[in-house]
Amino acid sequence: MSKLNGDILYLIFKELHNDKNTLYSCLLINKTWCEIIIPTLWKNPWKHLNYQKVKVLLDVIISHFSDEKRNILKSQNIYFPTNSYKRPLFNYISFCKHLNLNVIRKIIVNLGVDCILNEIICLFINENTKFTHLYIPRNFVHYIHLIPGAEHCFSNIEFLSCYANIDYYLLNGLKTMCKSIKELEIIHEECNNYDISELIRTQESILNFSFISNNMINDMSFCQFLEKSLIKHANTIQHFKMTKPPATQILSYFTNLKSLELSNRYYYSDQLLKNLSLPFLQILYVNYIPVILLVPLIENTDGYLNEIAIYDIKYNDIDCKRIIQAIYTKCPNLKYLKLNLSNYAIFELEKLLINCQYLTGLFIIKSGIFNWDTCFEILSKSSPIGLCKFKFGYFCNNIESKSFKSFFDNWKGRYPMLLQFSQLNLKNYNSLIEKYKKRGIIKKFENDKFGDFEW
Repeated sequence: MSKLNGDILYLIFKELHNDKNTLYSCLLINKTWCEIIIPTLWKNPWKHLNYQKVKVLLDVIISHFSDEKRNILKSQNIYFPTNSYKRPLFNYISFCKHLNLNVIRKIIVNLGVDCILNEIICLFINENTKFTHLYIPRNFVHYIHLIPGAEHCFSNIEFLSCYANIDYYLLNGLKTMCKSIKELEIIHEECNNYDISELIRTQESILNFSFISNNMINDMSFCQFLEKSLIKHANTIQHFKMTKPPATQILSYFTNLKSLELSNRYYYSDQLLKNLSLPFLQILYVNYIPVILLVPLIENTDGYLNEIAIYDIKYNDIDCKRIIQAIYTKCPNLKYLKLNLSNYAIFELEKLLINCQYLTGLFIIKSGIFNWDTCFEILSKSSPIGLCKFKFGYFCNNIESKSFKSFFDNWKGRYPMLLQFSQLNLKNYNSLIEKYKKRGIIKKFENDKFGDFEW
């Protein structure tokens, strides 16, 4: 029974891996709970790190140094930024699955102890640890592939994030050790390393690919070379993100794509996205995509789209109407939508609410003059039964209190709202919001949130 209880606890805490406060509160319940929670917290110790915890984390890491190693470093006039020499209760580092060298280097540099960076890295790379995620910083010249135990550590890497100008020797070393990368994030730089294409080709099957680019960098030949190397994985890539226009027709190869994120302030070639058909697409996040390309992209899906986020607020009235029409015509399974809404297209919103009966979250972007009375009336009258998560942004302080009151009154009898605003002047609305929270109309209210809902 004790074994069963431990297994059940493990599954529970695994589900709570993003809830650090709950995990911390359970640490001291008893030894069994502690032994189960510690590996969960240390799987990715960098995830919830804040400024106040940086030195504490470094103290714990340094406590793993042997006495012999401490003495050697002291003989070289290297002293530690901590007075804690107590040996740790657990081998915390052995639980780590995410080797985030970006964060490690930043901690070391910010605390002014650059001289021990190599030693810290060597603590993590050993025969007792196997990583699944590896993050390599910009201009990183430490040959981690030569550290004893590296081949063991990196043999199960599933996620790699690195800069496109990664050191040649380091890249070649990783290429021989990392054969099962499923997620690859390449950050575009100047003087890029073309051997990255070989890293891509040597993988068994890449599922997620991200190409993060500074749009000011014009390196068309590298982008073409990189995109062509992805063709090998065309049937397996399901999630694709690119922050500059594609240099080839690479997207047309991804017929099994489920998630697409495109963002770019500059020119998109009509020919490279024209007639693009992604029948199994489920998630679409776009920014600065011309409506002449966006509308056909939505129309050439087969009804699986359930998340759409359109970040651009510069579409004109006619464009906005065309986008909404494409969505309610082709996306019956839509669950989450973020878009700019104009007065001209406001009645198209009602058709969308009627046709998209699975909608649960709606984010309306509005920064100018807008008919909020009509919008709220449509939402309260035509929202599908499951729609209760709303966010309005970015500057909504021209909404009259009576408009809010009418919206909240008409919402009575529905699921309580989860309501967010980007920048709402609470002085004008606080008492009203609190009133409807007490009545159970509003379940949760947040302000000054620039991100999206966690749907």
